[in-house]
Amino acid sequence: MGNHICIKKAWNEWSDTRFVKYRSDERIAKLIENPESAFHHMTYAMLQEIIPNYQGKRICVPSSGDNHAVFSFCLMGAKVTSVDISERQLENGALIAQKHGWDIEFICDDTMELSNIQSGEYDLVYTSNGVHVWINDLYSMYRNISRILKPGGSYLMYDVHPFTRPFEDRTDQITVVKPYDSIGPFGEIPRYTWRMQDLINAMISSGLNINRLEEMYAEYNTYWFEVSGEREKMTKEEIDKLYQWEHNPLAATPQWLSVYAVRN
Repeated sequence: MGNHICIKKAWNEWSDTRFVKYRSDERIAKLIENPESAFHHMTYAMLQEIIPNYQGKRICVPSSGDNHAVFSFCLMGAKVTSVDISERQLENGALIAQKHGWDIEFICDDTMELSNIQSGEYDLVYTSNGVHVWINDLYSMYRNISRILKPGGSYLMYDVHPFTRPFEDRTDQITVVKPYDSIGPFGEIPRYTWRMQDLINAMISSGLNINRLEEMYAEYNTYWFEVSGEREKMTKEEIDKLYQWEHNPLAATPQWLSVYAVRN
């Protein structure tokens, strides 16, 4: 089975199983009440600098996943296009949009191709956490992201910092499980752990000028244990220690990465 078909099949299945919780009434109500909660606070600050007013702006979110960013951009007044390889993720997202009367465009497409998206259409392209691990050709991805942006349009990404990839998710000691330059593919459903140079060089080669880069460390409600749902299994003392590098060595390393770039 090819990578494209394998990943599509997996996400169509996961959409109706492990990712149902991201569409709960409680989570959607939180987004409606506080749209910026879909973003890391540093990433949201960068968004505010890039586009202070979203009214009338066109935004594309490739590999839109749970569509939280899509819903939030819509709530802030933008005209949003949600793009994903998984039909079920899009269908489930469209049901929520229909329920709340949100005017959102949903398009099934591969982020490395964006063949159903016209060139020069968008003021902003945004990719969120968990996109790059599914991409086997970063240069194609960024070439097409650059293509669909208007001249002078902006790109912003938020994802796991590449430097976390060599280490095992444990809090008592740093344990290396692979070299930094071993990028994959890994697993039956192929994943990739790109390096910083891979991401940045792909952006530069596509005609994107990098304007700002932010490396974010572990903070409350942003650590991987909390994002994955492990927080519910931990005591307050255990959670507090997650953010103290003396107790959790990985807290001394950057956890998240945001990069802001502009199309030539």
